[in-house]
Amino acid sequence: MTATHDIVQKLWNLCNLLRDDGVTYMQYVTELTYLLFLKLLQEQDQEAMLPEGYRWDDLKQVGEPELIKFYKELLEMLGEDASQPKMQAIFLNAQSSIKKPTILKKLITNLDELNWYSAKEEGLGDLYEGLLQKNSEEKKSGAGQYFTPRPLIDSIVHLMRPQAGEIIQDPAAGTGGFLIQADQFIKANTDNLFELTAAGQEFQKSEAFCGMELVQDAHRLLLMNMMLHGIDGAGVKLGDTLSSEGKALGRSDVILTNPPFGTKKGGGLPSRDDFSFSTSNKQLAFLQHIYRSLKPGGRAAIVLPDNVLFEDGVGKLIRADLMDKCGLHTILRLPTGIFYAQGVKTNVLFLQRGLTEKGNTKAIWFYDMRTNMTNFGKRNPLNRSHFTEFESLYGMDANGLGKREDGGEESRWRCFSREEIAKRGDNLDISWLRDESLQSAADLPEPGEIAGEILGRLEIAIGEMKALQGLLEE
Repeated sequence: MTATHDIVQKLWNLCNLLRDDGVTYMQYVTELTYLLFLKLLQEQDQEAMLPEGYRWDDLKQVGEPELIKFYKELLEMLGEDASQPKMQAIFLNAQSSIKKPTILKKLITNLDELNWYSAKEEGLGDLYEGLLQKNSEEKKSGAGQYFTPRPLIDSIVHLMRPQAGEIIQDPAAGTGGFLIQADQFIKANTDNLFELTAAGQEFQKSEAFCGMELVQDAHRLLLMNMMLHGIDGAGVKLGDTLSSEGKALGRSDVILTNPPFGTKKGGGLPSRDDFSFSTSNKQLAFLQHIYRSLKPGGRAAIVLPDNVLFEDGVGKLIRADLMDKCGLHTILRLPTGIFYAQGVKTNVLFLQRGLTEKGNTKAIWFYDMRTNMTNFGKRNPLNRSHFTEFESLYGMDANGLGKREDGGEESRWRCFSREEIAKRGDNLDISWLRDESLQSAADLPEPGEIAGEILGRLEIAIGEMKALQGLLEE
């Protein structure tokens, strides 16, 4: 077990302390990360961003009688300190639900005693990401909606191949998984990032990543997460992408995202006045934002539920507009059970914005990773190796436009021309593999055989009953 994994497990076990003090799963990870973040700033020698007197050692030295009062004062101070806008954004409106000073003292002591030396060797950002993942896996926490499975993110970023100098956006940023993995990919695949000009290095740190997150607690976790990975999160704003705020995100080279599922609260429409099609379906609204926000030649990978592929009416109009303005070249049909809602069926749409406004989709390649696949869950977790075949077939061209061969009707990999899709009414909910879990009528025995089997079993049962009756009479 790695030091990071060990610490993540110990941190999650502290949940029992908070639950004893009436703190719910929903509050837990945010409550713990206030303290964890303060400790990590000390470990990374970044406490200069905090006002003197409100740092980790100051908190550690306060006695129990005054501890709750001081801690709440610390949170309020950091949330109001305009001299440190990064800290202010993270701690804005931060409140503690801890009532017992003994619980808070024990949390502080336990955090202070963890093996931070080993954790720093492996990366404190990875430790924090591990805690967020642990929280997302706990169904009672309700955090799965903010956390896309790490193997899926890794595969998508690997195929999209973001480059230094590109603007990368996530308009539904959650806790920052896509943006952080894109940054790590760029660092690992740029020959020498430090050979970039000073302006280039500053761009990578402060301007390369942008986005928006609607939920304040998720946004504060995102800012902490990005900071601990060495990224300035100032470009990822707290706000509603589907309102006029979303227009401020501007044009991007790459968009990677997993928009929230469902409809606008109360069935209302997004308030964006630059969308061509009005809809209360959030995924269809996000889809419009995404393909309108790509620079010419820009590319995107979007996780979307099945209904986006087949919804009629405005859904059909948006799909037609998408296929005109972009080359929608690949759709990955994901297995069920990998997101927080077990029954949700999802896909990844890979697309590239065209240089013209018409006729950019010539054909769409589908990979069916759902039919006849194993059920994923805690006992059988999704891992990166499950994407190996798809990645090989997709090819290493970031635009997904490399040489490909249709595998035929028995393959998971098929190609459908734009003309074939038009004949289907632009319905992209296409499946062709026979589901082995559903026995076809041709495989069933004839009705006479079934009746004979039932009668035979009935005769055996009657015989056994008569024999039992005879024994009882004796």
